[in-house]
Amino acid sequence: MRKLIFLFIILLIPGINAFADNVRLVAEAPDAVAVGDQFRITYTVNTQNVKSFRASSMKGFDVLAGPYESRMTSSQYVNGKGSSVSSITYTYTVMASSKGTFTIGPATAIADGKAVASNSLRIKVLPADQTGGGSSNKAASRSLSSTKVSAQDLIIEGSVNKTSVYEQEAIVLTYKIYTLVDLRGFDNVKLPDFKGFQSQEVELPQTKQFSLERYKGRNYNSVIYRQFVLFPQQTGKLVINPARFDASVAKAVHTDDPFDAFFNGGSNVVDVKKSIITPQITVNVKALPGGKPANFCGGVGAFTLSSSVNSQNVKTNDAITIRITISGVGNLKLIETPKIEFPKDFEVYDPKVTNKFTLTKNGLSGSKVIEYLAIPRYAGDYKIPSASFSYFDSNSNSYKTLRTQEFNIKVAKGAGNASQVIANFTNKEDLKVLGSDIRYIKTNDVTFSEKGDFLYGSFLYYLLYIIPAALFIAFVIIYRKQAVENANVAKVRTKKANKVATKRMKVAGKLLSENKKEQFYDEVLKALWGYFSDKLSIPVSKLTKDNVESELTNYGVDAELTKEFLSVLNQCEFARYAPGDPNEAMDKVYASAIQVVSKMENIIKH
Repeated sequence: MRKLIFLFIILLIPGINAFADNVRLVAEAPDAVAVGDQFRITYTVNTQNVKSFRASSMKGFDVLAGPYESRMTSSQYVNGKGSSVSSITYTYTVMASSKGTFTIGPATAIADGKAVASNSLRIKVLPADQTGGGSSNKAASRSLSSTKVSAQDLIIEGSVNKTSVYEQEAIVLTYKIYTLVDLRGFDNVKLPDFKGFQSQEVELPQTKQFSLERYKGRNYNSVIYRQFVLFPQQTGKLVINPARFDASVAKAVHTDDPFDAFFNGGSNVVDVKKSIITPQITVNVKALPGGKPANFCGGVGAFTLSSSVNSQNVKTNDAITIRITISGVGNLKLIETPKIEFPKDFEVYDPKVTNKFTLTKNGLSGSKVIEYLAIPRYAGDYKIPSASFSYFDSNSNSYKTLRTQEFNIKVAKGAGNASQVIANFTNKEDLKVLGSDIRYIKTNDVTFSEKGDFLYGSFLYYLLYIIPAALFIAFVIIYRKQAVENANVAKVRTKKANKVATKRMKVAGKLLSENKKEQFYDEVLKALWGYFSDKLSIPVSKLTKDNVESELTNYGVDAELTKEFLSVLNQCEFARYAPGDPNEAMDKVYASAIQVVSKMENIIKH
C-alpha cells in the first residue's frame, strides 16, 4: 500500500509543481567517480518548512552516513528594502561500490504544504585506478610526493574527430587536459598556425570544470582546454603542427627542517615547470568527386533551401523582395550566393546577405539569408524562375541540388511607371532632379566680367589677408597670457579649486546613491580639505582645523561661515559611527558640504 501511495505522489508531482513555482528541490552529485570513492549527494529545498523528505534508493552505492540536515538563512537590504532566503540541505555520504552508470531517481518532500520532487541524478562509476588506489585524488596525492611531473601525471592530447575528410568538410580539433597533479595554469601556449585550413575557435566557458575520466587505464581529472573547427582549403595530406604548453604545477616537497615541519606540516609547496608538446596530426583531405553540377555553390555539409516573396501583385516602380534561406550545418560562410534570373524589364539591385549561424562541433550551424530587391518598370505578367543550389552532402558523399519555387508576378500600371518618367523629361515643370549633372539653362539677365577681375583688387581680396593676420596676432597674445598664468602654479590651483571640489562631490554623490558609507565620507573629506588646500595655497599635510580658522579670517570669511565649515568636517568624522538612519545622515552631510563650498567660493574670489 505504501509503495502505491509513493508511486501516486511521484506521478502527481509534475502537475503539483505547476502551482509551486517558488518551491524547488535540487539534487547535486559528481558526474563521475571511481570505485571506492567516497562523495556526497545533497538535496536542497529553498524553504525551511519541509516535511516528509524521502530520497530514492541509491543502487550501486553504499550509504555510509546521512541524511545530515543543515539549515541556512541569509538576509540583505537594498535601497531600504529587505529580503531573506532560507533553505534546508539534506546530505548523504556514499561510496561507489561497483563500476557502471547508475541513475538515482527523484527525491520527494512536502515543502510549504506542497509536494515537490527533485531532478534525477546520473553518475558514472569508473573502475579503480591501476595503481591500487580507488580514487584519482589518492593518485594525485602520491604524485605530489616528488618534485618531478612525469609524462603520466599530466597529459595534453590534441585530437581530431576525423582524419580523412573532403575539401571544405568541417573537422574538430580538441586539446584536452588529463591531470593527476595540481595544475595552476600555463605560462605560455603556442598553437599551430593551421596552414591549409580556415579555423574558428569554439567558445568554451572561461571557468574550467574538471571531471573524472578513464584514460589509458587510469582515472584522471580532465577538461577540454581549447577547441577549433577547421575547414580544409586544399587537398592532399595537411599537417597540423605540434602545440606547446608550458605548464605550472604546484608540488609538495617534504622537508626535515623542524621549523618547516612545524609550520607547514612537514612539506613545502613549490612551483614546478613542465613543457608538453602534443604530437603532430596528419589529415588526409580528399578532392570533391567529379561530376560537379554547373550550379555548384561550394557548399559542403547538409543543407535545406526555402524561398519567399513579399508580394506577387504590385504596381510599376514598386519594389519586390525575394528571400532565399539556406539552412543547415557546414561551411555556410563560404557558400556562394545562388543567382535568380529576373525578367529584363526589372531593375535588380545587389543582394543583401545576412548570416545567422553559430559555431558548433559539426561546423557552422544556422542559416544564410539572401534578399534580392527588384523593381518592375513596365506593367504585365512576369514569371521569376526558380533558383538552384547545389552542394556536396557530407552524409551521403554525393552532390545534391535544391531549387526554390517559381513566382508569378502581376504588375499593374502605376502612377510613376517608367513611360511616365521618360515622358516627364520633356516637361520642365514636372522635372525631378535625378543627379547633380542635369539642370535647365537659366534664361534671365546675366552680368559678365572680364577674366581675372572677379576677386583681385577687390575689398574681399584684401580682407582675406587682414582677417587671418589679425586672428594669428590675437592667438599669440592669448597663448602668451595663458602661459604666464599657468607658470604660477599656486594661482592655477586657486582657479581650479572649485572645479576639482565639484568633481569630487560628484563622486561622493554616486557613492551616496550606492549606499557606500565609509567611502562616501572619505570622498567628502577629500573634497573639503582639497578645496581649501588649493584655494589657500597651503599643502594638505599642513592643514589643521586651527590654522584653517585663522587663514579664513585673514581672507575676510566671517566667523559664522568658518564655524559652518568646521561643523561639516566634524559631521563627516562622526556620522559614520553615529546611530540612527545612515542614509539621512549622509544626505545631510552631502547637502551641507555643497552649501559651504558654494558660500566660500563667493567670498574668496582669487
